[in-house]
Amino acid sequence: MRTKFVAVVLLAAIASSAGAIDLQGHRGTRGLAPENTLTAFKKALAIGVTTLETDLALTRDGVLVLSHEPRLYAALTRGPDGRWLSEDGAAIFSLKADELAQYDIGRLNPAHKYAVQWTEQQASDGERIPTLQQLFELARDARSPGGRLVRFNIETKITPTSGDSTPDAERYARAVVDAVRAAKMTERVTVQSFDWRTLREVKKLAPELSTACLTIDSSSMNTVLPDASGASPWHAGLKGADHGGSLPRMAQAAGCSIWAPFWRNVTPENVAEAHGLKLKIIPWTVNDPTEIERLATLGVDGIITDYPDRARRALAARNVAID
Repeated sequence: MRTKFVAVVLLAAIASSAGAIDLQGHRGTRGLAPENTLTAFKKALAIGVTTLETDLALTRDGVLVLSHEPRLYAALTRGPDGRWLSEDGAAIFSLKADELAQYDIGRLNPAHKYAVQWTEQQASDGERIPTLQQLFELARDARSPGGRLVRFNIETKITPTSGDSTPDAERYARAVVDAVRAAKMTERVTVQSFDWRTLREVKKLAPELSTACLTIDSSSMNTVLPDASGASPWHAGLKGADHGGSLPRMAQAAGCSIWAPFWRNVTPENVAEAHGLKLKIIPWTVNDPTEIERLATLGVDGIITDYPDRARRALAARNVAID
Protein backbone atom coordinates (compact mmCIF):
# COMPACT_ATOMS: atom_id res chain seq x y z
CA MET A 1 0.00 0.00 0.00
CA ARG A 2 2.86 2.36 0.90
CA THR A 3 4.58 1.59 -2.44
CA LYS A 4 1.41 2.50 -4.34
CA PHE A 5 1.09 5.73 -2.36
CA VAL A 6 4.68 6.72 -3.12
CA ALA A 7 4.17 6.00 -6.83
CA VAL A 8 1.09 8.21 -6.92
CA VAL A 9 2.97 11.03 -5.17
CA LEU A 10 5.87 10.74 -7.61
CA LEU A 11 3.58 10.86 -10.63
CA ALA A 12 1.84 13.92 -9.24
CA ALA A 13 5.19 15.59 -8.66
CA ILE A 14 6.31 14.87 -12.21
CA ALA A 15 3.06 16.24 -13.62
CA SER A 16 3.18 19.39 -11.52
CA SER A 17 6.76 20.10 -12.63
CA ALA A 18 6.15 19.35 -16.30
CA GLY A 19 6.41 22.16 -18.79
CA ALA A 20 3.47 23.42 -20.81
CA ILE A 21 2.11 20.99 -23.40
CA ASP A 22 1.67 21.87 -27.06
CA LEU A 23 -1.89 20.67 -27.68
CA GLN A 24 -2.31 19.83 -31.38
CA GLY A 25 -5.69 19.30 -33.00
CA HIS A 26 -5.24 16.35 -35.39
CA ARG A 27 -6.77 17.15 -38.79
CA GLY A 28 -8.47 19.96 -36.88
CA THR A 29 -10.72 17.90 -34.62
CA ARG A 30 -11.29 14.66 -36.51
CA GLY A 31 -13.28 13.16 -33.65
CA LEU A 32 -15.75 16.04 -33.59
CA ALA A 33 -15.96 17.51 -37.11
CA PRO A 34 -15.17 16.43 -40.69
CA GLU A 35 -11.41 16.06 -40.89
CA ASN A 36 -9.21 18.70 -42.48
CA THR A 37 -12.13 21.07 -43.06
CA LEU A 38 -12.37 24.71 -42.08
CA THR A 39 -15.16 23.74 -39.69
CA ALA A 40 -12.85 21.28 -37.93
CA PHE A 41 -10.13 23.90 -37.56
CA LYS A 42 -12.58 26.49 -36.25
CA LYS A 43 -13.77 23.99 -33.64
CA ALA A 44 -10.17 23.24 -32.63
CA LEU A 45 -9.51 26.94 -32.13
CA ALA A 46 -12.70 27.31 -30.09
CA ILE A 47 -11.63 24.42 -27.82
CA GLY A 48 -8.25 26.05 -27.29
CA VAL A 49 -5.49 24.20 -29.11
CA THR A 50 -2.01 25.61 -29.47
CA THR A 51 -1.29 24.02 -32.86
CA LEU A 52 -3.43 23.04 -35.83
CA GLU A 53 -2.17 19.76 -37.31
CA THR A 54 -3.02 18.96 -40.92
CA ASP A 55 -1.96 17.09 -44.07
CA LEU A 56 -0.92 18.36 -47.46
CA ALA A 57 -1.55 17.38 -51.05
CA LEU A 58 -0.60 19.27 -54.19
CA THR A 59 -2.96 19.78 -57.12
CA ARG A 60 -1.94 19.53 -60.76
CA ASP A 61 -1.84 23.33 -61.02
CA GLY A 62 0.36 23.69 -57.95
CA VAL A 63 -2.11 24.54 -55.18
CA LEU A 64 -1.43 23.07 -51.72
CA VAL A 65 -4.63 21.64 -50.25
CA LEU A 66 -5.44 19.86 -46.99
CA SER A 67 -6.02 16.13 -47.36
CA HIS A 68 -4.76 13.09 -45.51
CA GLU A 69 -5.30 10.83 -48.50
CA PRO A 70 -3.46 11.34 -51.79
CA ARG A 71 -6.67 10.37 -53.60
CA LEU A 72 -10.30 11.36 -53.23
CA TYR A 73 -11.31 9.20 -50.28
CA ALA A 74 -14.55 7.27 -50.70
CA ALA A 75 -15.23 7.32 -46.95
CA LEU A 76 -15.94 11.04 -46.97
CA THR A 77 -16.29 12.27 -50.54
CA ARG A 78 -19.40 13.02 -52.58
CA GLY A 79 -19.12 13.97 -56.22
CA PRO A 80 -20.67 16.92 -58.07
CA ASP A 81 -23.83 14.82 -58.43
CA GLY A 82 -24.13 14.50 -54.65
CA ARG A 83 -23.49 10.76 -54.66
CA TRP A 84 -20.86 8.97 -52.61
CA LEU A 85 -17.83 7.75 -54.48
CA SER A 86 -18.10 3.98 -54.81
CA GLU A 87 -14.34 3.64 -54.45
CA ASP A 88 -11.36 5.89 -53.91
CA GLY A 89 -11.14 8.36 -56.77
CA ALA A 90 -8.54 10.25 -58.74
CA ALA A 91 -5.19 11.29 -57.28
CA ILE A 92 -5.36 14.88 -56.06
CA PHE A 93 -2.11 15.51 -57.93
CA SER A 94 -3.97 14.73 -61.17
CA LEU A 95 -6.71 17.32 -60.58
CA LYS A 96 -6.75 21.08 -60.85
CA ALA A 97 -7.88 23.08 -57.83
CA ASP A 98 -11.16 24.12 -59.46
CA GLU A 99 -11.94 20.47 -60.28
CA LEU A 100 -11.22 19.44 -56.70
CA ALA A 101 -13.56 22.15 -55.40
CA GLN A 102 -16.55 20.30 -56.88
CA TYR A 103 -16.36 17.56 -54.22
CA ASP A 104 -18.11 17.65 -50.84
CA ILE A 105 -16.21 16.26 -47.81
CA GLY A 106 -18.56 17.47 -45.07
CA ARG A 107 -19.97 14.13 -43.97
CA LEU A 108 -18.79 10.55 -43.47
CA ASN A 109 -20.35 7.87 -45.66
CA PRO A 110 -22.38 5.85 -43.12
CA ALA A 111 -21.94 2.72 -45.22
CA HIS A 112 -18.13 2.94 -45.11
CA LYS A 113 -16.21 1.06 -42.39
CA TYR A 114 -14.19 4.20 -41.64
CA ALA A 115 -17.31 5.92 -40.29
CA VAL A 116 -17.80 3.42 -37.46
CA GLN A 117 -15.03 4.82 -35.27
CA TRP A 118 -16.12 8.48 -35.43
CA THR A 119 -19.53 8.42 -33.77
CA GLU A 120 -19.13 11.89 -32.22
CA GLN A 121 -18.28 13.59 -35.51
CA GLN A 122 -20.89 16.18 -36.52
CA ALA A 123 -21.54 16.56 -40.24
CA SER A 124 -21.07 19.87 -42.03
CA ASP A 125 -22.50 19.45 -45.51
CA GLY A 126 -21.02 21.56 -48.27
CA GLU A 127 -17.43 21.50 -47.00
CA ARG A 128 -14.77 21.61 -49.69
CA ILE A 129 -11.14 20.52 -49.42
CA PRO A 130 -9.53 23.75 -48.20
CA THR A 131 -6.24 25.21 -49.32
CA LEU A 132 -3.28 25.79 -47.05
CA GLN A 133 -3.67 29.50 -47.71
CA GLN A 134 -7.25 29.38 -46.39
CA LEU A 135 -6.05 27.73 -43.20
CA PHE A 136 -3.38 30.37 -42.70
CA GLU A 137 -5.93 33.13 -43.16
CA LEU A 138 -8.42 31.46 -40.81
CA ALA A 139 -5.92 31.31 -37.95
CA ARG A 140 -3.66 34.26 -38.74
CA ASP A 141 -4.61 36.14 -35.57
CA ALA A 142 -5.71 33.16 -33.46
CA ARG A 143 -4.05 32.74 -30.06
CA SER A 144 -3.54 29.80 -27.75
CA PRO A 145 -4.86 29.67 -24.16
CA GLY A 146 -1.46 31.00 -23.06
CA GLY A 147 -1.68 33.96 -25.41
CA ARG A 148 0.77 32.87 -28.10
CA LEU A 149 -0.16 32.89 -31.76
CA VAL A 150 -1.46 29.49 -32.82
CA ARG A 151 1.04 27.37 -34.72
CA PHE A 152 0.68 24.99 -37.67
CA ASN A 153 2.02 21.44 -38.02
CA ILE A 154 1.72 20.44 -41.68
CA GLU A 155 2.49 16.95 -42.91
CA THR A 156 3.67 16.15 -46.41
CA LYS A 157 1.76 13.06 -47.51
CA ILE A 158 4.30 11.15 -49.51
CA THR A 159 5.67 7.62 -49.25
CA PRO A 160 8.64 5.78 -50.77
CA THR A 161 6.18 4.06 -53.13
CA SER A 162 3.93 7.03 -54.00
CA GLY A 163 5.07 7.12 -57.60
CA ASP A 164 3.12 9.49 -59.82
CA SER A 165 0.24 9.89 -57.34
CA THR A 166 2.17 12.63 -55.50
CA PRO A 167 4.87 15.13 -56.46
CA ASP A 168 8.45 14.09 -55.84
CA ALA A 169 10.15 15.17 -52.61
CA GLU A 170 11.95 18.15 -54.13
CA ARG A 171 8.85 19.62 -55.78
CA TYR A 172 6.80 18.99 -52.64
CA ALA A 173 9.34 20.77 -50.47
CA ARG A 174 9.60 23.72 -52.85
CA ALA A 175 5.82 24.18 -52.88
CA VAL A 176 5.64 24.07 -49.08
CA VAL A 177 8.53 26.47 -48.51
CA ASP A 178 7.19 28.95 -51.08
CA ALA A 179 3.69 28.87 -49.54
CA VAL A 180 4.93 29.29 -45.97
CA ARG A 181 7.21 32.16 -46.88
CA ALA A 182 4.54 33.88 -48.99
CA ALA A 183 2.17 33.75 -46.02
CA LYS A 184 4.91 35.02 -43.66
CA MET A 185 4.37 32.01 -41.43
CA THR A 186 7.93 30.69 -41.17
CA GLU A 187 8.15 31.14 -37.40
CA ARG A 188 4.78 29.46 -36.81
CA VAL A 189 5.08 26.39 -39.04
CA THR A 190 6.54 22.93 -38.51
CA VAL A 191 6.78 20.56 -41.47
CA GLN A 192 6.50 16.90 -40.55
CA SER A 193 6.63 13.66 -42.50
CA PHE A 194 7.15 9.92 -42.21
CA ASP A 195 9.10 10.17 -45.45
CA TRP A 196 12.16 12.12 -44.38
CA ARG A 197 13.17 12.92 -47.96
CA THR A 198 10.84 15.92 -47.99
CA LEU A 199 12.20 17.08 -44.63
CA ARG A 200 15.73 16.92 -46.01
CA GLU A 201 14.67 19.01 -49.02
CA VAL A 202 12.82 21.51 -46.83
CA LYS A 203 15.95 22.02 -44.74
CA LYS A 204 18.03 22.61 -47.86
CA LEU A 205 15.64 25.30 -49.06
CA ALA A 206 14.71 26.83 -45.69
CA PRO A 207 17.06 25.95 -42.83
CA GLU A 208 15.03 28.24 -40.58
CA LEU A 209 11.91 26.06 -40.83
CA SER A 210 11.19 23.62 -38.01
CA THR A 211 10.84 19.98 -39.06
CA ALA A 212 9.43 16.95 -37.23
CA CYS A 213 10.47 13.37 -37.97
CA LEU A 214 7.46 11.04 -37.76
CA THR A 215 7.96 7.35 -36.96
CA ILE A 216 5.87 4.30 -36.24
CA ASP A 217 6.83 0.78 -35.20
CA SER A 218 3.72 -1.39 -35.12
CA SER A 219 2.15 -4.42 -36.76
CA SER A 220 -0.11 -2.24 -38.93
CA MET A 221 2.61 0.08 -40.22
CA ASN A 222 6.34 0.23 -39.75
CA THR A 223 8.65 2.97 -40.97
CA VAL A 224 11.56 1.80 -38.84
CA LEU A 225 12.52 -1.60 -40.26
CA PRO A 226 15.55 -1.44 -42.59
CA ASP A 227 15.60 -2.94 -46.06
CA ALA A 228 18.48 -4.85 -47.64
CA SER A 229 20.57 -1.66 -47.76
CA GLY A 230 20.46 -1.38 -43.98
CA ALA A 231 18.29 1.74 -44.07
CA SER A 232 14.55 2.15 -43.85
CA PRO A 233 13.20 3.47 -47.18
CA TRP A 234 11.41 6.14 -45.13
CA HIS A 235 14.55 7.63 -43.60
CA ALA A 236 16.28 9.36 -46.53
CA GLY A 237 19.22 6.96 -46.52
CA LEU A 238 20.01 7.18 -42.80
CA LYS A 239 20.97 3.83 -41.30
CA GLY A 240 19.94 2.94 -37.78
CA ALA A 241 23.19 1.05 -37.24
CA ASP A 242 25.14 4.29 -37.73
CA HIS A 243 23.19 5.87 -34.87
CA GLY A 244 23.12 3.04 -32.36
CA GLY A 245 19.63 2.03 -33.45
CA SER A 246 18.31 5.19 -31.79
CA LEU A 247 15.36 6.93 -33.44
CA PRO A 248 15.95 10.19 -31.55
CA ARG A 249 19.56 10.23 -32.76
CA MET A 250 18.42 9.51 -36.32
CA ALA A 251 15.85 12.31 -36.12
CA GLN A 252 18.58 14.67 -34.97
CA ALA A 253 20.83 13.54 -37.84
CA ALA A 254 17.96 14.24 -40.26
CA GLY A 255 17.89 17.86 -39.07
CA CYS A 256 14.65 17.57 -37.11
CA SER A 257 14.08 19.55 -33.93
CA ILE A 258 11.08 17.35 -33.08
CA TRP A 259 10.72 13.58 -32.94
CA ALA A 260 7.08 12.54 -33.39
CA PRO A 261 6.65 8.82 -32.59
CA PHE A 262 3.48 6.74 -32.54
CA TRP A 263 2.18 7.12 -29.00
CA ARG A 264 2.51 3.42 -28.18
CA ASN A 265 6.25 3.64 -28.93
CA VAL A 266 6.92 6.26 -26.24
CA THR A 267 8.90 5.12 -23.18
CA PRO A 268 10.52 6.95 -20.26
CA GLU A 269 13.89 6.03 -21.74
CA ASN A 270 13.32 7.49 -25.20
CA VAL A 271 11.72 10.64 -23.75
CA ALA A 272 14.87 11.17 -21.69
CA GLU A 273 17.08 10.41 -24.68
CA ALA A 274 15.22 12.85 -26.94
CA HIS A 275 15.46 15.59 -24.35
CA GLY A 276 19.14 14.84 -23.84
CA LEU A 277 19.60 15.54 -27.55
CA LYS A 278 17.63 18.81 -27.23
CA LEU A 279 14.77 17.35 -29.26
CA LYS A 280 11.12 17.88 -28.47
CA ILE A 281 8.99 14.74 -28.44
CA ILE A 282 5.39 15.03 -29.62
CA PRO A 283 3.56 11.69 -29.96
CA TRP A 284 0.57 11.03 -32.19
CA THR A 285 -2.42 10.34 -32.24
CA VAL A 286 -3.53 10.02 -28.61
CA ASN A 287 -7.25 9.93 -27.83
CA ASP A 288 -7.53 8.01 -24.56
CA PRO A 289 -7.51 10.45 -21.60
CA THR A 290 -5.64 7.91 -19.44
CA GLU A 291 -2.87 7.66 -22.03
CA ILE A 292 -2.77 11.44 -22.43
CA GLU A 293 -2.22 11.74 -18.68
CA ARG A 294 0.46 9.02 -18.76
CA LEU A 295 2.37 10.69 -21.56
CA ALA A 296 2.16 14.04 -19.81
CA THR A 297 3.70 12.54 -16.69
CA LEU A 298 6.55 11.16 -18.85
CA GLY A 299 7.34 14.71 -19.90
CA VAL A 300 6.40 14.79 -23.57
CA ASP A 301 6.36 18.25 -25.11
CA GLY A 302 3.10 17.95 -27.00
CA ILE A 303 0.10 15.77 -27.75
CA ILE A 304 -1.52 15.27 -31.16
CA THR A 305 -5.15 14.24 -30.70
CA ASP A 306 -8.46 13.89 -32.52
CA TYR A 307 -10.24 15.07 -29.36
CA PRO A 308 -8.60 18.21 -28.00
CA ASP A 309 -11.56 18.67 -25.64
CA ARG A 310 -10.75 15.36 -23.92
CA ALA A 311 -7.07 16.23 -23.88
CA ARG A 312 -7.68 19.58 -22.20
CA ARG A 313 -9.65 17.88 -19.43
CA ALA A 314 -7.02 15.17 -18.99
CA LEU A 315 -4.17 17.67 -18.80
CA ALA A 316 -6.09 19.86 -16.39
CA ALA A 317 -6.50 16.81 -14.13
CA ARG A 318 -2.68 16.65 -13.96
CA ASN A 319 -2.30 20.40 -13.57
CA VAL A 320 -0.41 20.55 -16.86
CA ALA A 321 -0.53 23.90 -18.63
CA ILE A 322 -1.24 24.22 -22.35
CA ASP A 323 0.77 26.55 -24.55
